Amino acid sequence: MILIIKHIDIEGPGTLGDFLKAQEEPFCIIELGAGGQLPADPKVFKAVVVLGGPMNVDEEERFPFLKPENDFIQKVLKAEVPYLGICLGSQLLAKAAGARVVKSPVKEIGWYQVQLTAEGKKDPFFSGFRQEDPVYQWHGDMFQLPLNGQLLASAQGCPHQALRVGGNAYGLQFHVEITDKSIKEWCEEYCETDLPGRRTQAQSMMDDYWKHKKAFDAQAQRLYQNFLDIINGDG
Repeated sequence: MILIIKHIDIEGPGTLGDFLKAQEEPFCIIELGAGGQLPADPKVFKAVVVLGGPMNVDEEERFPFLKPENDFIQKVLKAEVPYLGICLGSQLLAKAAGARVVKSPVKEIGWYQVQLTAEGKKDPFFSGFRQEDPVYQWHGDMFQLPLNGQLLASAQGCPHQALRVGGNAYGLQFHVEITDKSIKEWCEEYCETDLPGRRTQAQSMMDDYWKHKKAFDAQAQRLYQNFLDIINGDG
């Protein structure tokens, strides 16, 4: 069983959930923002996936679930349970491993390209990754690298895009799981704060989604399969 941790209703597993269903890979979802409780022992799961959310990793007073979540991720790392963090999930991984999360040099919202580092090109998680295909971003923060972390991908505006901690814990600053429904809901929820007076950008992001969808979905499927291979010891 794979554990998926949500923080807010509109940031769900998207195409990752569809992939796991198609592979007949059992998973369960805990939504912390709705009062879901974390299990005591992560070792009962094959892997842990932590999704995104609009909160900062240090807003523990405003979002009380962040402190026990940090403790849980530290247990995941200690037990060497495979981990995949997306956006906020990558920042939580870095924090649990002892690194700071800071403001990104550029607030990235929309479609951007990322480049694999030399380490990323060797890592099985990024096997077959096409750097020419853009990824989707919606974040204002950026993780720093922990002492036992490896930078796997970078970009000009936000230099820390993907990391590995230890042997099998991965974090992606960008989103691979989104659908058209995701973009629509995020624009409705976040545009007033993150894109004030720039509603036209929301429409252009949606137009670009349909333009990039085929390649983007194929990229996501490639990464999901790579992670599943790592989980199963085939990566």
